[in-house]
Amino acid sequence: MATTRIAAAAAHFGRDLEYDLGRIGKLITDARDAGAGMLVLPDAAVGGYLADLRHPDPGALPPAFGPDDPILDRIAIMARDMVVCVGYCEADGDERYNAAICLTGDGVLGRHRKVHLPAAEVTVYAAGDTFAAFDTPVGRVGMLIDYDKTFPESARTLALDGAQIVACLSAWPASITNQAPKLSQDRQSRLFDLYDCARAAENQIVVVSSNQTGAVGGMRFLGQAKVVGPAGNILARTWAKAGLAVAELDVAAEIATARRVLRHLDELKPDSYRTAATT
Repeated sequence: MATTRIAAAAAHFGRDLEYDLGRIGKLITDARDAGAGMLVLPDAAVGGYLADLRHPDPGALPPAFGPDDPILDRIAIMARDMVVCVGYCEADGDERYNAAICLTGDGVLGRHRKVHLPAAEVTVYAAGDTFAAFDTPVGRVGMLIDYDKTFPESARTLALDGAQIVACLSAWPASITNQAPKLSQDRQSRLFDLYDCARAAENQIVVVSSNQTGAVGGMRFLGQAKVVGPAGNILARTWAKAGLAVAELDVAAEIATARRVLRHLDELKPDSYRTAATT
C-alpha cells in the first residue's frame, strides 16, 4: 500500500514578490513537515491576482514572467523533492496568460494556461487551448485554473488522458454581484465546493483544490482549500481560513475502489452526446 500525503493551500498573495516567495517557502516547509509529497498552491501565488474582475486597471496588472524566469527556479529550489503546483502570470511575446506550472527541484513536470476566461479576464489574458496530463512522482497529474473547473469537459479531458490527480489552482472570490453577509451563505462559495466534489466524483479521480484568501480591491477570496477523493468525498479542508488541507491516501487504490463496479470513463457514450460542433 503506497500512501501519499497531498496538501492544498489557502493563502493570500499580492504584488510584493519577496513576500509571495516567503509565503510560498513557508507553505512548502509546512507541507514538508506534514509529510506531504505534493503541494498545490493557489492561482496567482506569484504576483497576485487582478484587483478588479469587472474593470481591470491596465496600469495595475500582475507582473508577467517568461516560462523560464529565474523566479520559478527559486520555487523549484524550495520544492526539492516535493511536487509543487503554483500559479503565475506568464508572458509570451505580447500575450499574457493566467498560467500554472508543476515542478520539483529536478525541473518542470507540466504546464497549463487557463482556457476559460470569465468576466473581464478576456481583456487582460489570452486563453490557453489545451488540457494535458503529465507524469509526476506522485502519479499522473493534470491542472485546471479557476473557471476551468466550472466546465465538466476540462477535468474529463484530463481524466481521459490518464490523470489520477487534478490540481485546481484558484483565486476564486465570493460573489461580486450578489454578496452574502457570510461567506458560508455565498453562492460562489457553494459552487466552489460543488465543482470540486463533482469533478472528482464524475471522473473517479482525486481533486486537490487550492485558493487565495483575504481581500483585494472589492473582492473577498473564499479559501476553502481541500483534497477530494474519487467518490466526491472531502478528505481534508481549510474552510475560509488560511492554512493547509492535508490528506493521506493511496491514490491508485482509492481510484481502483471507486471504479470497482462503475467505471465512468469506460462507460461513456460519446456518439450520443451532442456537441457544439454537431449542432
